Amino acid sequence: MRAARMHGYNQPLVIEDVPVPSIEPEEVLVRVQAAGMCRTDVQMVDGYFTGLKLPFPATPGHEIAGVVASLGSAVPASAGLAVDDQVVVVGGYGCGACPQCHVGNHQICANGRWPGFGLYGGYSEYVPVPYQWLIRLSKDDHLKPEELAPLTDAGLTPYRGLKKLQAAGVLRSNNVVAVIGVGGLGTYGVQYAKLLSGGATVVALARSDEKLKAAKELGADATINVRGKSSDEVRKELKRQTGHTEFNAVLDCSGAEEAIRLGFELLATSGAFASVGLIGTRAEIPLFPFVAREYSYYGSFWGNYVDLSEVIELARKRLIRHEINLVKFEDVNENLNKLRDGDFVGRAVMTFP
Repeated sequence: MRAARMHGYNQPLVIEDVPVPSIEPEEVLVRVQAAGMCRTDVQMVDGYFTGLKLPFPATPGHEIAGVVASLGSAVPASAGLAVDDQVVVVGGYGCGACPQCHVGNHQICANGRWPGFGLYGGYSEYVPVPYQWLIRLSKDDHLKPEELAPLTDAGLTPYRGLKKLQAAGVLRSNNVVAVIGVGGLGTYGVQYAKLLSGGATVVALARSDEKLKAAKELGADATINVRGKSSDEVRKELKRQTGHTEFNAVLDCSGAEEAIRLGFELLATSGAFASVGLIGTRAEIPLFPFVAREYSYYGSFWGNYVDLSEVIELARKRLIRHEINLVKFEDVNENLNKLRDGDFVGRAVMTFP
């Protein structure tokens, strides 16, 4: 099979012919049909995750959709899987025994592993997956692999973040919800904000008019280009477009330090902020307003099996739209560079015939 593999940090991926993986008794061999390209893949290549101590050669790609090619001998019939079934891969294979796994948070299991952060990932034609971490789709769903693959992260991560804001009680009518960053995650984040916020005003913030146009088409009530603007200027523009001067809820899909700072400078008393993006490395928040105005700050990482099942159901019911850029496997390094530069509106997805 072909695989695009890392042989070290800060090096281009190498497209190689390698053996099709063998599978363990409880694993399923998935033939990859589509793999989403995430900024996390760029960060992995660039050494952002050096603490994970990747084994080389490593194969990136954690957004995976495909079909079952073969089943291990110990995959139970109760898994409901058969050869040629369409499946998506749930990221974050938990150990199943730790406190986080016991409450369903397998994606933050300290003893687990992630597809695309080791020998096997979606940037290859086949990947072995433990049967527990596959979601099967019906042939009647008529969902394309290139639509399904991004849902496993780009569509999943903002959904979990919005659920945390919903649980905080800040998504309701007459409130204002901001989505900062309209890339692969933000295009879904805008849609979830409309679906989950009970009629709140949804405002998209980004540094590109092209991305803001996409956000408007996906349901944003207002859009603000924040490039070169101070928080006071953004506040004035917010007032002009919506009549409000503050955000009750913020979903930050960028992770940039300036984006987090802006979100908190415009956050209303008792507001809530959820971070799902990881461009930067730290966040600095003034302590007194954080305490005195009773802000809530949520970290939200990826999503669990239940979260992804809900996202897939929304897709089945055609309640979410996809901003997909189909790219060629052979151009993987060129497209990683485009991701570095933030050139994609929506998600770049590689497809395999």
